Amino acid sequence: QVQLVESGGGLVQAGGSLRLSCAASGRTFSSYVMAWFRQAAGKEREFVATISWRGGTTYYADSVKGRFTISRDNAKNTVYLQMNSLKPEDTAVYYCAADKSRFKTYVSSWSFGSADFGSWGQGTQVTVSS
Repeated sequence: QVQLVESGGGLVQAGGSLRLSCAASGRTFSSYVMAWFRQAAGKEREFVATISWRGGTTYYADSVKGRFTISRDNAKNTVYLQMNSLKPEDTAVYYCAADKSRFKTYVSSWSFGSADFGSWGQGTQVTVSS
């Protein structure tokens, strides 16, 4: 398992941008699929984006496709979420997560859920004002 710490959240106006970072500990970071989830107040946690352990494959929730970009730097043990054209409905606590197993491969039709991931950060708040 890896330990994860998110940063970069804050308050932004609609249409603005933020970049979230997730720093991971451990020498095995590069072997884990990584993901971002979010949880709005009173709602269930939902999948946002995921990136393969080599970084070559990404998947996004339909609600963020074309606006958010997930990336990773395995040399820095860090995964990022670039969020552009933010909307008030993007307001949530954003969580970074690492897969339960190393070297996993997912197909594009897979429905990503919290159960796929075994390590979580503490979350960072993103608030988008209208």
